[in-house]
Amino acid sequence: MSAAIEAGIEGIPAIGFSLLDYNWDADFSQCNDYIKKIVENVLNNGLKKGVVLNVNLPNLTKDKIKGIKVCRQAKSYWEEKFDKRVSPLGKDYYWLTGQFVNLDKGSDTDHWALENNYISIVPTQFDLTAHDYIKDLKLWSFE
Repeated sequence: MSAAIEAGIEGIPAIGFSLLDYNWDADFSQCNDYIKKIVENVLNNGLKKGVVLNVNLPNLTKDKIKGIKVCRQAKSYWEEKFDKRVSPLGKDYYWLTGQFVNLDKGSDTDHWALENNYISIVPTQFDLTAHDYIKDLKLWSFE
């Protein structure tokens, strides 16, 4: 997704696809028809400049995927942990692990979509500005 965001910053239409499968050899083939449909829609309709699609695919057989949901990103985070390990050469290293923490119980989120066997599409952008808070912040005294 980071590469897709970088493309969006440069004005290049982009889609980040992620499969809910943490295996190194994850197989996207069960989602090929859906991926094709999403890409065709982007090609036919275009994307607003700076908007990138974040697409998450459940790791299910094609017949168990219920469809596609356009949604918002859930308010959630990864609680990172580091697992100390030893390499075959006897050197210590740390493997990043963790746990996903969902603080959002909404039924309009990417997390809900995946839990309910849907592909989620979240339109994202780089601008992290809290536009609705600018007016309030301008009332503060900075002098």
